Amino acid sequence: MPSRGLLGRSRELKALRADIERAGLDTLSGRKSPRSRVLLIAGRPGCGRTALAEELLRTLSCTYPDGVLRARLSGPGGVPVPTGDVARGLLTALGATVPAGSDDDEPAEVLRAELAARRAVLLLDDAPGADHVEPLLPDAPDCLVVVVSEGPLTGIPDVRPCTLGGLDGAAAVALLTRFTGPVRVTVDPRSADAVVEECGGQPAALVLAGGWLAARPKASVSDLRTALRAVPLPDELPVGERPLRRAFHLAHDALAPSAARTLRLLALAPPGLVDAHTASALAGCTPDTAAATLVDLTALGLLHQEADEPDGDDGPSSPGVAAGPRYRLPGCLAAWTGELLRTHERPAEVQLARARMLERTVRLLQSCRGSGEPSGSPARERAAGLPYALRFPSRAAAAAWLRRRRAALLDAARLAVSDGELDTLDRRLIATLVRALMAHEGPDAAAGDLYALHELVLEVAERRGLGREKAAALLNLADLDGGAGRTEAALARYRGALEAARSAGDAVATGRALESLGGTYSELGDWQRAADWYGRALELRLSRGETVDAARLHGRIGGAHGRAGRWPEALKEWRAAARTSRRLGDLAGQARAAAEVARAWERSGRPEEALRTSLEALHTARGAGDVPLEAGLQLRIADLLDGLGDPAAARLHRAAGEQLLQDHPK
Repeated sequence: MPSRGLLGRSRELKALRADIERAGLDTLSGRKSPRSRVLLIAGRPGCGRTALAEELLRTLSCTYPDGVLRARLSGPGGVPVPTGDVARGLLTALGATVPAGSDDDEPAEVLRAELAARRAVLLLDDAPGADHVEPLLPDAPDCLVVVVSEGPLTGIPDVRPCTLGGLDGAAAVALLTRFTGPVRVTVDPRSADAVVEECGGQPAALVLAGGWLAARPKASVSDLRTALRAVPLPDELPVGERPLRRAFHLAHDALAPSAARTLRLLALAPPGLVDAHTASALAGCTPDTAAATLVDLTALGLLHQEADEPDGDDGPSSPGVAAGPRYRLPGCLAAWTGELLRTHERPAEVQLARARMLERTVRLLQSCRGSGEPSGSPARERAAGLPYALRFPSRAAAAAWLRRRRAALLDAARLAVSDGELDTLDRRLIATLVRALMAHEGPDAAAGDLYALHELVLEVAERRGLGREKAAALLNLADLDGGAGRTEAALARYRGALEAARSAGDAVATGRALESLGGTYSELGDWQRAADWYGRALELRLSRGETVDAARLHGRIGGAHGRAGRWPEALKEWRAAARTSRRLGDLAGQARAAAEVARAWERSGRPEEALRTSLEALHTARGAGDVPLEAGLQLRIADLLDGLGDPAAARLHRAAGEQLLQDHPK
């Protein structure tokens, strides 16, 4: 690939730099600007707008010490990315999180707060319009926002667009010369000018045309001009799109059949990002063949090579998994590549390619998850049995791979579910991704991604009529809703899960839903309903002979009655919990339940019974080795003895409890 570097655009760069320093409307009116300065680089896809933005950021790197944040606001097919997803991705890059399941407004609000005290640059590429940009603008005058878009940002004040057209003649010829070398251009300058005109001066079209000529050392610039003019175009195609489409089809049609097929199949890779192993899975060839094809396609301008990411403190990447370059299908070519995929490839072949890619992704996630599990665990042993090309050398390397591929993996899950034809693979992919995130990040850090994945599982379960999966997805979503403080939403999810579980005959999910409803009503302080739902869960556990769970539920019912001041009912349940724990041989559970029985006796006005039961609980707690409970019981016994008129005995128990606390601090 010829050496890169921005050609031309010096006037535009100078204007953008001047626009940063320009006094805004707020400054002119004597007010401090409440928001970041916004620069707009506007132009058709393929005009080099992103390259200009990156060159601008390179010249500003020392001015903004908090660095550059990048986000694409449109997918490879031009579909807008939800604002909440963009904000979550940027927050992840900042190391911040937002509550799981929040709407689009909350992540954007958290992002603005995170950037308020920073001096950073935010690059928003492929912006569909002002509605997708405005919620992301930081309330921070020291930040800079650079937006790349096709049109104006109507509604955002104080934005002067830097509109790009084609390169000037000298810069366009220089770009063509990078591919052809100076000789062919020097001997036929008029044909070179004609090629520039055919390409409309668009950098992307010139790169594709130059790549075609570079692959044909014996062809002249005049041959290139003739070949471009011979490419047929639809009559309805807008004039501005014709140069790039003509150059793209010229490059595609000149490829060897296997390379052309690989290029078309790359449209399936989310989000247009591939490496040699992904390409080999899509094309059904060896990784070495795929790697060579990717290099060739990049030399022709049909792919862009991504910048290398340093390993940093995460350790080295696995030779099989993450070494080697990654490539991206340019956004300006993605739609046409997808169009060629639909017209040239049979649907069955497309589905097979997608299935191979998803299967490889599942196996990579299994390896990643295994690297995050303890040594000797089943998941770790299964990962060790995978082929070398799919194994990670360390937990740190696997975590780094997961973090860097996170957005692409989530996109893969979404696209697989929306396709609707590979639901078995979809479910495996989502389940494995959930386990990998849990292994490396834990439930709190991964909550936002887990919520999105459980929603996808719910979509597949409802589409396929899978009652058990629907119940499980609703339970998981309800847990995350409850953890984020959305209690009413959690209640609705738990009721839906209960209905789905009962319809599917899933007793385990039914019990979990019943118990979760009780827990949610407890959080709301509705103790009567909490006791009622816990009671239903208890009936189910008893009918299934699940004694351990029954003991726990007796205690929860007793706790709900106690919170409501219904001490006789609480006493009954805690005594049942103590009896059940004793039958199970669970001394710790028996001691805790007996301590609650004593408290219920005390609140019922029966201090003698409370003292007797507390002494029994103390003996059991000693046998169980539960020192904190033993210390608490000693202090409670001391208070009871004081109330019963025995201060000497009270002092002994209080001293024993305080000594236990001193000897075993928390």
